[in-house]
Amino acid sequence: MQGEKWGDKMSPRTGRPKVDNPKGVNLTIRLDTETEKALREYCKKHNISRGEAIRQGIHLLLAAEK
Repeated sequence: MQGEKWGDKMSPRTGRPKVDNPKGVNLTIRLDTETEKALREYCKKHNISRGEAIRQGIHLLLAAEK
């Protein structure tokens, strides 16, 4: 393999795989202590992130409007 230099062959990309619905919007909210504690406990019980719990809550609110 004469003439090949390091970097001539591309290695596969590493890192996180692409997702179907990227979450590129940051949202900052203010919560009272009681609500934050309830959210934290709910997330721990259901093994989900706070962001996922909030997304699920938004979907429930929108579904209730229909």
